[in-house]
Amino acid sequence: MIRPLALSAALLALSAPMALAHYPFCNCALQGGQITCNGGFSDGTSAEGVKLDVISYDEDVLVPASFDASSKVSFPRPDGEFYILFDAGPGHIVEVDWQDVDGLTP
Repeated sequence: MIRPLALSAALLALSAPMALAHYPFCNCALQGGQITCNGGFSDGTSAEGVKLDVISYDEDVLVPASFDASSKVSFPRPDGEFYILFDAGPGHIVEVDWQDVDGLTP
């Protein structure tokens, strides 16, 4: 027979990793010819130092960057079509297509 306390402890141990889960976000907007991206994680963790690359549809890295201490990256708007890749490692990747940058119109 399983004791209720042992069962509760086992269920709590299984659910702990889910309680610690956090998800990345990256929002980008065009202002005065510059694109500024704000990034971070759903639990409030900063994106400082996280890699952000601006990549052409031909897979050329146009702007290699990383988030600053305020979890921001700014860069001039590239010509043509591109996407923005927030890469904090496996399971923590966000892609923002140029058409999804606030203030840009296709």
